[in-house]
Amino acid sequence: MEMGKEIRRLRNERGLTQEALANALNVTAQTVSKWECGNSVPDVQLLPEIAVYFGVTIDQLFAMTPEQQLDRLENHIEDRGLFNEAEVRQIEQQLRAIAEKPEYAGRSELVLTKLYNNQAEQYRLLAVEHGKEAVEKTGGDRDAVSELANAWNSYMPDWNVRNHHALIEWYSDYCRKNPENRAALMWLLDNLIDDRRLDEAKKWLEKLAAIDSTFRTPMYRYLIAQAGGENEEARKALQELESMADQEWCCALVLGDICTQRQEYDKAIELYRKGQEMQPSPKFTDAATSIAHICEIRGDKKGALEAYREVLRLMREDWGIVSGEMHEEVERAMRKLQ
Repeated sequence: MEMGKEIRRLRNERGLTQEALANALNVTAQTVSKWECGNSVPDVQLLPEIAVYFGVTIDQLFAMTPEQQLDRLENHIEDRGLFNEAEVRQIEQQLRAIAEKPEYAGRSELVLTKLYNNQAEQYRLLAVEHGKEAVEKTGGDRDAVSELANAWNSYMPDWNVRNHHALIEWYSDYCRKNPENRAALMWLLDNLIDDRRLDEAKKWLEKLAAIDSTFRTPMYRYLIAQAGGENEEARKALQELESMADQEWCCALVLGDICTQRQEYDKAIELYRKGQEMQPSPKFTDAATSIAHICEIRGDKKGALEAYREVLRLMREDWGIVSGEMHEEVERAMRKLQ
């Protein structure tokens, strides 16, 4: 990576050893060596300190392509918990600078969205922990109970709170302008079904069917029919969906989700395992995580721990993840079971 070469150049220019630089930055010499060899990059919070130490700007310090900068920022966001305010401002500044090049504006907005979603999720987790304490320490105060439910993304009985009309309006307009965007059509269908706007969902499903010949069309046909109590139509769609289970690993996972919602847990676990086996590497951890959740629901701590160990194995072997927020989240879930 270019940033590692630049750090080495600046260090050699000043006659410094890796150990001397490491001591100045309060890191190990091995860490500096990894930077210079391109095996890792400095944490975002170290960037200002390194720049000040060498008397250069951050832009001068890291001679990276915009694509490399975006990759580094995205990986850093995914690997971290809560950023402090200064770190958020630093990342925002870097993204604004990258976005000045029109070809990178869209990706910059995507990474910025991931940053804000990460912050929101981390604050939500904090709200859950403090909410539990609030309920316990107030003796079950009604407001405390409600705030904990909100923090935990609880089901909301009030239609005015839980409906998705603004999201549906935006995606409907987008899909009218971009009828070939399958991902957007699917999100629109998901939210129409959740709001039980099934007549509209059927019309949008016709548009999806026009561009999609995979399991996704019968999947939505099943979900719409099931939500509307059209049992025979739902049965036919599910049969079609089951006949496609061997065609794509995603289909096996979808069928696993359906079985889970029907509390057919043994069948669901079989389908999740099938989907994971079919999936090419690097494999996602969704199937193993779903199995862990089923085992927790059943009170099967041993099965849940085995499933979480499988999640950690996939993280390590398929994605090279051995630390960071995602890894810690799994370890927290395991500690609660031990």
